[in-house]
Amino acid sequence: MSFIRQSVQGGWKSRWTFIVATTGATVGLGNLWKFSYMAGENGGGAFVIAYLLCVLLIGLPVMIAEVVIGSRGRANPVSTSQDLSLEAGVSPLWQIIGWLGCLSGFLILSYYSVIAGWGMAYVGKMLSGDFQAGSAALVGDHFTTFLSDPVTLMKWQGAYIGLLVCIAALGVSRGLAWTSRLLLPLLLISLVLLLVYSFRVGDVERALEFLFTVNAKDLTLQAMLDAMGHAFFSLSIGVGALMAFGAYVPDRRSIIGMLSVVVLLDTLVALLAGMIIFPLVFSLNIEPSMGPGLMFVALPYAFGNMDYGDSFGALFFIMVSLTAISSGIALLEPATAWLVERFRWRRSLAVLFLGVLLWLLGLITVFSFNLWAGVTVAGMSLFTLLDFVAANVLLPLGGLLIAVFVAWKMRRETVRDELYVEAEPLFSLWRWLLRYIAGPSVLVIFATLLYQRVLS
Repeated sequence: MSFIRQSVQGGWKSRWTFIVATTGATVGLGNLWKFSYMAGENGGGAFVIAYLLCVLLIGLPVMIAEVVIGSRGRANPVSTSQDLSLEAGVSPLWQIIGWLGCLSGFLILSYYSVIAGWGMAYVGKMLSGDFQAGSAALVGDHFTTFLSDPVTLMKWQGAYIGLLVCIAALGVSRGLAWTSRLLLPLLLISLVLLLVYSFRVGDVERALEFLFTVNAKDLTLQAMLDAMGHAFFSLSIGVGALMAFGAYVPDRRSIIGMLSVVVLLDTLVALLAGMIIFPLVFSLNIEPSMGPGLMFVALPYAFGNMDYGDSFGALFFIMVSLTAISSGIALLEPATAWLVERFRWRRSLAVLFLGVLLWLLGLITVFSFNLWAGVTVAGMSLFTLLDFVAANVLLPLGGLLIAVFVAWKMRRETVRDELYVEAEPLFSLWRWLLRYIAGPSVLVIFATLLYQRVLS
């Protein structure tokens, strides 16, 4: 089967554009919100080392495989998985890879949009001095009151989705690429400014000890499970975004080289975020293991009780909003590309339709904090259930199928053709890791997680 070397959606103009856009896709709330609170819940350094190992040995090989699929197919994830199944001579059931990617990405974006709305709302709250000299109880009550108002949450969720729709409607080059080139430098500048501020006013010594000292007793199976799940979440593996972005990748490029830079930048942002957050947390003796409320309770309290805290707190939540926009666009792209290519819809119509559907689906998350707060499934709130299904079931399952398909089902020469710039030893090492380390590790951890959460 012959493949065109250009997606009908267009493509990235250069390697750097691909790196910037893909970094924008991976850097998001997972780096700023989820990484820090999961590190706090899992002993700090133990989680960090487990996360780094999972990124290097599991995340990066599977990430490369997903981009290889997109690069080979040059279409939306669903059409690509259909075409490559035919080319490989395997069952058409393998097209489930594309469907899983679109489904999981859209599901994640439904609750991601709600949390991103919180970040946007907190920019104004910091600037208005709502938390200035406030007690921890006052800040916590403020957050509880905020979550109890469904109308307010719906408005901020709608504002965030509206931004995504406007940017995504502009297309690959004018929308996705241009936004990423603008937002990534702003993000890095914000990180540096906040890091300097945190190191000046926070408890740096305790924070660095917490983040980078590994206590063997904290390196538990649960820490490894959480680390792998978060590696997939943070690197946007299995949500179709990397497959869609792979379809736009330029020719005559090193996929392994470009993605190594992306992973390095993504990991650096997560570590810098932890180095910003934990000095502030420890300076006021806040418990680092307080969970998801770390960003929206502990940090506003910390900023509210420090010099110039309102300004730097606003800068922090601006940074949160920037990362949420870039990664949200990436999560929306697989479904957008499918509608445009499958039904020949105008891109503007496709993103508008998806935006409305996304807002409606997001109401499940909105109401889980107020009107439906008492509704539970298997002991989990509706928001927790969505997060569990997406991050702990769909993402690992999608990653496992991607690893198996590329490592065992696609012909070696076909895969080699997509990585033709790579030296043979590097290609062989990546393929070996994908076959014998990444794939089996995902299977074992995925099976263990399901047993712990569902069967036990």
